[in-house]
Amino acid sequence: MSVDAVVFDLDGLLLDSEQLWDEAREELAHERGGKWTPSAQRDMMGMSSPEWSRYMHDRIGLREPPEEINRLVVERMLALYEQDLPLLPGAVGAVERLGARWPLGLASSSNRPLIDRVLELSGLAPRFKVTVSSEEVAHGKPAPDVYLEASRRLGVAPARAAAVEDSRNGIRSGRAAGMTVIAIPNPHFPPGEDALAEADVVLSSLDELTPDAIAGLSP
Repeated sequence: MSVDAVVFDLDGLLLDSEQLWDEAREELAHERGGKWTPSAQRDMMGMSSPEWSRYMHDRIGLREPPEEINRLVVERMLALYEQDLPLLPGAVGAVERLGARWPLGLASSSNRPLIDRVLELSGLAPRFKVTVSSEEVAHGKPAPDVYLEASRRLGVAPARAAAVEDSRNGIRSGRAAGMTVIAIPNPHFPPGEDALAEADVVLSSLDELTPDAIAGLSP
C-alpha cells in the first residue's frame, strides 16, 4: 500500500529539545521541593502535558496544581526557544523534501503554544497541512491518539500514512495507529532495540529521510 501522507514528530526528531524538557522539569522540581528520580525523564517522554504535569504533582511531589506546573514549564521552554531554537541538523531539508511530495502532518507531545512558536521561528509552518498536540487528544504517546487525529485531519487512512519518530513511545504510538513507522533514533535518549524492532525502517539521520526512502517501503 502506498504512502499518501507523512506525519512528523517534533521533540527529539526535528528539535534537539528532549534535554531542555528534562532540564526545565528537573529545575522546577528542585526549586519547588520535589523529589526528582533517575527514571522521571524516560517516564514522561511522550506524555501529553496533562499527563506529565500530573506525574510531576503526584510522583515528583510538587505542591502546585498540574495546570500551574504545566504553565511554569512551558514558560521556560518558550524562553529557551526564543533565545536559541535548537533545530537538529537536516530538519529543515527533510521537511522541505518530503513536503514537496506529500501533505505533511505534525503529531507532537509538545503544548500547542510551543508547536506554533517553533514552526514560526523555523519558517516551517507553511509546510505542515495539520499539526496536533497530544494535549488535544485523550491520551499521549505511546497511545495512538495523536497520530490517529493527525491522520483524520489530513483525510488519509492511517494505513496510508507514514510516521517519522525518534523515541520508544513515539515509535509505539505510530505502530499502534497502524502507520508505516520510520525511526531515526535520538542519540541522547535511544529508544532501545525492542522499540526499534517495531519500526518498518531505521535511518541513522534526517539526511537519509528522502522521498525515495519512503516510497521504497511500499509493497
